[in-house]
Amino acid sequence: MKKLHKTLIMLLLVALLVAACGGEAVEEAKSFRVAVVMPSAITDLAFSQSMYDALIAIQEERGAENFEIVYSEGMFVVDDAAAALRDYASQGYDLVIAHGSQYGSSLQEIAPDFLETSFAWGTTVDTFGMPNVFAYEAKSEEGGYVNGIVAAMLSESGVIGVVGPIETGDAKLYVDGFAAGVAATNADAQVNTNWIGSFSDVALASEAAQTHIGAGADVLTGTAQMVVGAIGVAEENSVLWFGTQSSQTSLAPSIVVANQVYHWEVVLKDMIELIEGGTYGGQYYEITLANGGLEVEFNADYALPDDVKAAAVAAVDGIIDGSITIFP
Repeated sequence: MKKLHKTLIMLLLVALLVAACGGEAVEEAKSFRVAVVMPSAITDLAFSQSMYDALIAIQEERGAENFEIVYSEGMFVVDDAAAALRDYASQGYDLVIAHGSQYGSSLQEIAPDFLETSFAWGTTVDTFGMPNVFAYEAKSEEGGYVNGIVAAMLSESGVIGVVGPIETGDAKLYVDGFAAGVAATNADAQVNTNWIGSFSDVALASEAAQTHIGAGADVLTGTAQMVVGAIGVAEENSVLWFGTQSSQTSLAPSIVVANQVYHWEVVLKDMIELIEGGTYGGQYYEITLANGGLEVEFNADYALPDDVKAAAVAAVDGIIDGSITIFP
């Protein structure tokens, strides 16, 4: 009887507590969960690392207890990537990112099966018309143009080599923008582009760099994770390098002049806010110099002449204010 009396008192106290809170139980804040599938390593100094660094930046801002990140790296086999994307969606992650244009067809099949899961993929502007798919793209021609101006001003031979992966997406935009920057600065300069047909073949990138140098190039640039091979060859031959996607200065600080760095967190933050508000997709985003999603970083250890840096800064300002049109 005494035990029953104590139980009734406890139940009464709980009822009073709930009433004091307006009749609603206080729920703990839910951690936002993100899963990302990437074609290369999170330390590739290029495409995959740019996304990983962006997610880490958001996690540091929100706190690890409020922002969970999981990832699958080195997913160059599309079927394996598709399996990972489906698995993450089935586990209830709030946002599943397919970081690679090669994953588009897989995402198009998977997303309709998980309408309360948000998906994002890039680089592209195509959401497939689906309400739970975001798309994102880098206007990489902008930083490419700035790098091209500096490359043209520093080249003594007037021959500049480009090591490209596959002629698509932000890779093509960057290469085209770089060539436009060179042409706008030195119409007589020669830009030789070699599309090696792979995002990941380091050996082919190395061979392409060697071929460019053999043809007289004293400045090189390139895009995608395979450029580590090209950078190594450039360093061996004391040839200048311009990077994109992520900072590549640490790999060869003596020859890397500048990098266009992607800050995907600029658009990811907006996606996350929409998801938390109940909008799961249907929009596409671009990172640009104007919105801070793109940034041209100069290597502090490279003695860049004042007039060259001034020209680069003027180009950045011109692109932002619209006075410079990269592709007339």
